[in-house]
Amino acid sequence: MILWSNDIEKQFFIEALKNFASPEQLFYNLQNGYFAYVPKGANAEGQTLQGRNSLIGQFTEKWSKTILEPIAKELGLFAVNNVVCDELGLSRRSSADLAFCTTNNTVQKPENIKLLFEIKMSIVSNYKYTHPNNIEYIGDYKQHKGVPALLRSDSMLKAIGKSINIRVSGIASTKIPIIILGNSPITKNYVKKVDFLKSSGVIQGFWSLNPKPISSEHIKNTPKLGFQTILNRDQLINNCKELVSNDMNYFSSMISKLKLGEIIRIANQENTDIAKAEKFLTLIRK
Repeated sequence: MILWSNDIEKQFFIEALKNFASPEQLFYNLQNGYFAYVPKGANAEGQTLQGRNSLIGQFTEKWSKTILEPIAKELGLFAVNNVVCDELGLSRRSSADLAFCTTNNTVQKPENIKLLFEIKMSIVSNYKYTHPNNIEYIGDYKQHKGVPALLRSDSMLKAIGKSINIRVSGIASTKIPIIILGNSPITKNYVKKVDFLKSSGVIQGFWSLNPKPISSEHIKNTPKLGFQTILNRDQLINNCKELVSNDMNYFSSMISKLKLGEIIRIANQENTDIAKAEKFLTLIRK
């Protein structure tokens, strides 16, 4: 398995140039040449590059499926892009980027979805393009003016918002794990937030599939692993297996201590731990 790297980013540019995109759609056309990002100290010359976003989005969704499909097969599941499920608030305009499902269909029932992935990836490092198809690495993300992938607050907030929308869609969502896939670290501002989201059960993790986004110091993992960097296939498959095989249930409520104590007392009357848990979940959702 080949995880995200500078070579994958070069591959994106080469394939896009060869098949469907012009240099102006993919690079800033600066005085010194074509650049993926404006280098620090350089002037953007009034340019804003928008056309690349949808192209890299399509590329990363297909790439993620290629990486995760063998794992899905090992688990007896299918890796499916653009999953639609009305019961989870996943419409055709806001589908799930990728999901592990029991059937190989785009339109799914909630009970067939075993793991949801929201993909927030972009070009991380900087490159210079020269005709006809030479892509040269010129620096990591600290050496250009762009803010890639999970380092962007808007990407994080969109991922969190979509996950919350799924979670509040109803009881159908309570058993489905949600993972945000990225290819960059996160900022210090989100360390406590991602750990809280994991601890509270809203999102089961933010995973970067880029083992070495930069050679200098960066956040690799947060204390409670709300964010973690995936280093190899074993780590990725073990994480997926754990989420798919564990019979997890999301629950969230804001009730008085008196009511909570009553729920715990009633649930504790059941004979087994599983029966107690099932009773607790039933009562807290009423």
